Amino acid sequence: MRRRVTGPMAAFALLAVVSGCGLTSGSPMVDDVRPGSVGKGRPLAGAKLTVTSKEFTEQLVLGAIMGIAFQAAGAEVLDRTGIQGSIGSREAVKNGDADAGYEYTGTAWITYLGNSDPIADPQKQWEAVRDADRKNGLTWLAPSKLNNTYALAMNQANYKKYGTKTLSDVAALAKKDPKAVTVCVESEFANRADGLPGMEKAYGMKLPSGNITQMDTGIIYTQVRKGSCTYGEVFTTDGRIKSMNLAVMADDKKFFPNYNVAPSINSKALKKYPAIAEVLAPITKRLDNDVAQELNAKVDVDGEDPHAVALDWMKAEGFVKEG
Repeated sequence: MRRRVTGPMAAFALLAVVSGCGLTSGSPMVDDVRPGSVGKGRPLAGAKLTVTSKEFTEQLVLGAIMGIAFQAAGAEVLDRTGIQGSIGSREAVKNGDADAGYEYTGTAWITYLGNSDPIADPQKQWEAVRDADRKNGLTWLAPSKLNNTYALAMNQANYKKYGTKTLSDVAALAKKDPKAVTVCVESEFANRADGLPGMEKAYGMKLPSGNITQMDTGIIYTQVRKGSCTYGEVFTTDGRIKSMNLAVMADDKKFFPNYNVAPSINSKALKKYPAIAEVLAPITKRLDNDVAQELNAKVDVDGEDPHAVALDWMKAEGFVKEG
């Protein structure tokens, strides 16, 4: 469940883009919805808009949310969500094959725009991305509080046993009781500068190699739940955090990059249909990690369809009404 491609993997993803963005097909969204608190007056009537997203759960839900909002506001919407890799959906919006999608500020700053150092303040990170991407024909609307970044998490038994709440607490525990701090991580996270090595450096800890176990993402969650490793690498909006009742360690030194979700809009499309901004604003404002965990869990834990989950949430929030 990756939300970004960095380093060497970006090159492979770019090759896929050169070969084609995967936008050779799409299907109309045909939700029977009308305006609720968004889309009043149907300001997008007559518009034909294409929505895109990446292929993992959170992105599929967000893409559906955006498309449903546009429909309620009167637009005809083509669904081209689920593009493989990060760069494909980005390029689609950039070159006009798609009009809009929800994107992550950290992904844009580091992967797309080629910066190596993230900006600690989330608002300034968004502003930097917004300003840098203008020349690329992209407009970034105001960001949400939803921040899908890295974290370490533990089960409730270990949380009660060790009482760590922050990564500084984890570092202190590693010095006091080195055997206590065992971690399960992905191989990429184990070797990335913005992963485990950088985290250890930032927090002044050095874990013995025997305390680090590398495994696939999904297995990490189950092993942490069982207590096979004290801490596991997680994504902060993953629905399994809530369903498994895991305790997430606060990144008190703000080491990990901010990956706040915000609408990324093709600037020409926004100029033609400026109402896009007002339609999306209240929805984006409502998005946070708790909402994302809940919606992601409905898909990844309960097995529900991402589009259905998005539609149910949009109705429950009063953003749209049944037609």
